[in-house]
Amino acid sequence: MTMAPVEYEDIQGLVRFGYRGMTQAVFLLLRVTDARAARAWLAQAPVASAVTREPPPATALQIAFTSVGLQALGLPQDLVDGFSPEFLSGMGGDASRARRLGDLGPNDPACWQWGGTPETVPHVMAMLYAEPGRLEDWGAEAMAGAEQGFEQLAMLTTSDMDGVEPFGFADGISEPSIDWQRERAAKDVEREDYTNLSCLGEYLLGYPNEYGAYTDRPLLDAARDPGAVLARAEDAPGHADLGRNGSYLVLRQLEQDVAGFWRFVDAQVHGDPARRKQLAEAMVGRTMDGQPLMGRASEPIEGEDDPRNTFTYRDDPAGLRCPHGAHIRRSNPRNADLPPGPGGFVSWAQRTLGFDADALAEDLVASTRFHRLLRRGREYGPGVSLPDALAGRTPQAPTGLHFICLGANIARQFEFVQSAWLAGLRFNGSPGESDPLIGTHLPRADGTATDSFSIPSADGPAHRVCGLPQFVTVRGGAYFFLPGLRALGFIAKGTP
Repeated sequence: MTMAPVEYEDIQGLVRFGYRGMTQAVFLLLRVTDARAARAWLAQAPVASAVTREPPPATALQIAFTSVGLQALGLPQDLVDGFSPEFLSGMGGDASRARRLGDLGPNDPACWQWGGTPETVPHVMAMLYAEPGRLEDWGAEAMAGAEQGFEQLAMLTTSDMDGVEPFGFADGISEPSIDWQRERAAKDVEREDYTNLSCLGEYLLGYPNEYGAYTDRPLLDAARDPGAVLARAEDAPGHADLGRNGSYLVLRQLEQDVAGFWRFVDAQVHGDPARRKQLAEAMVGRTMDGQPLMGRASEPIEGEDDPRNTFTYRDDPAGLRCPHGAHIRRSNPRNADLPPGPGGFVSWAQRTLGFDADALAEDLVASTRFHRLLRRGREYGPGVSLPDALAGRTPQAPTGLHFICLGANIARQFEFVQSAWLAGLRFNGSPGESDPLIGTHLPRADGTATDSFSIPSADGPAHRVCGLPQFVTVRGGAYFFLPGLRALGFIAKGTP
């Protein structure tokens, strides 16, 4: 059937644009003190949509809510309960979730600066973006009156490091391409090749996803929305769709020990500059300027645009060019639904049923297309140069990344990638290793070490870098709902 066009005017612009040109940003974490006044401010907040404008706007405001924030604003409990269980319980409120996400030791939510206890979980996040020199004056104007309904829990400032993350590597290169035209078939079709193109429903609620299904979200009887503020659900036309054109937003404040990273790598190679760079790039999976260790693909990949992103790991099953445990290989394995093999039904059956030994050895990682993330993070703090890092000269203020990602399914997207691929100790058959950059590297309960990183060799055993310390520490985190603009109006209106 013909799919309805995307309603850009109802989508918050962060989903579509990312606001890279607005290099100034600040994220205000707020708690509701007066629900009526808070809703009044939300009703008139100048939230930017995903409509393309010429010239592009110089500023943008985006609004997101936690589950406790929706409750504090007076959204009926049965509607709040219609969101996902992960969103309802929150990032830091469940010990088993913390264990799965690797939030242990220094990462324990009890140690977080915000988000780890009920009293420090934000209700609302106001995300302000602006072109250089515009943030302070415009931000004060956009937030005018908010103090009547909110108190500020935290202000997360950001930095413009010109496309480079604090460790010094080019960042923001690999992002999924979204099917904004809705041309992908709305059904689960097995794919034998990696594609960067994702169904819209992987990132926005109310649209079919890669399984051809609609993610659960709050649907209410149309009688509860007599003014038709909300869109009607595609998959349930008699119901108003509170989730449509909204997305779940994951925020984690990740503090990076830049000096610790470079001093550790330098010690491993005894101060050799060339080998130091080579080892750091092996841990990341890219050169410092963003080129993949795999090189470019020989054929174009559907949905790809950046030439630094047009590659897969199909020609490197042993990890000789890019180690299996490298950060970017863990976070996006770039595999298809089946391991590679010749065409035809017999080959397909052998690979599907596990009768092809070679294919079985390569079938250790879940299909990538069901676990993609749309990243929208920003760096914070002062940058640290390589000479300063090697000399142990660090600035007074901490530096790191406000990791932000969007998706329609927190469990299947962010939590799976974080727990199974990044914090997981068995990714692609790895021998008890987690991500070399963001892993805690804490020993297992039985004392077994997990602080190594393996670099495969073609003519002998893998070289193991041992004694990895923790380079990244979680300082806060929360799960938010980034609503569509009609849903935002519904929330701001309040209900009897």
